[in-house]
Amino acid sequence: MLYLLTAFSDGGDIFNLFRYLTFRAGAAFFTALIFGFLFGRPLIDFLRRKQGKGQPIRDDGPATHFAKAGTPTMGGLLILSALVVSTLLWARLDNPYVWIVLLVTVAFGLIGFADDYAKVKKQNTKGVPGRVRFLIGLLIAALAAIAAAWSHPPDLTLQLAMPFFKDALINLGWFFVPFAMVVIVGAANAVNLTDGLDGLAIMPVMIAGTTLGVIAYVVGNFNLTDYLGVHFVPGTGELLIFTSALVGGGLGFLWYNAPPAAVFMGDTGSLALGGALGAIAVCTKHEIVLAIVGGLFVTEALSVIIQVLYFKRTGRRVFLMAPIHHHFEKKGWAEPQIVIRFWIISLILALIGLSTLKLR
Repeated sequence: MLYLLTAFSDGGDIFNLFRYLTFRAGAAFFTALIFGFLFGRPLIDFLRRKQGKGQPIRDDGPATHFAKAGTPTMGGLLILSALVVSTLLWARLDNPYVWIVLLVTVAFGLIGFADDYAKVKKQNTKGVPGRVRFLIGLLIAALAAIAAAWSHPPDLTLQLAMPFFKDALINLGWFFVPFAMVVIVGAANAVNLTDGLDGLAIMPVMIAGTTLGVIAYVVGNFNLTDYLGVHFVPGTGELLIFTSALVGGGLGFLWYNAPPAAVFMGDTGSLALGGALGAIAVCTKHEIVLAIVGGLFVTEALSVIIQVLYFKRTGRRVFLMAPIHHHFEKKGWAEPQIVIRFWIISLILALIGLSTLKLR
């Protein structure tokens, strides 16, 4: 929105700053961060008053989690509010990719909000039926995939870009749409499964978001794509504003989510942020790289799938408990130990993902 102030610029005044993507990205970060600090405590107090007993705790979970009873959930509202406000202020609102990612984020946030609300109201861990959440998520992802395909340049429409290879494209045809749907819904649910310990999900989300922001900036810049041999997707650089706001809002939330958490992200945040990462990957044609950058989320999701399938087939468990972070809890690892080690893994995977821009 503030980009419109460039209309008053003669090229040598303060309004000219708003033309620079890097300036607006920095401003988006600080806007979201300050928003989080200003409204974090009032929101937590409001949620505590409204929710009473807070998020229900799983009966079959690690015993240490019972000490968290009474902690309010839906803290994702803080991240989403900071993210949306900051993006609308600093991004170019004539950019289709910004709207695709924003709408996916808000829509998945609404699904998560409904799930959190049902859990708190009924005081059980079931919430909205999984099949309902999944089907609505697929519909949202389908619309986003079609919009992204429509917005991509003709030579990239319905194409799958391959990392590590210059100019390598696989024509998926209209199969691109269901593929992109899997990417978006899969990312949303993988982040949701990861959100089980204080601070565990938000830092890897910020790390992945920062990585995808760099990728978006690169693929939206012709000179950089020409130098690196990456496919040029005009307009995606504007997603750097979104990812900068995500990191700022995420840090503001982490201030209150650091152990012991004063508020949980809830499905409101985890589904929304996961969906956002998936949508950015689809818009920038880096769907496969997302599986590398978000490898921690992939591992968490696979641990659940493996556990369920193996148990149904044999009646035995592969892990002491799934998702896999609970397995390590059952083995006696302290919660901060698990969280920090998972952060380290996320950072390593992010660096590997970034390397795909050059290793071709």
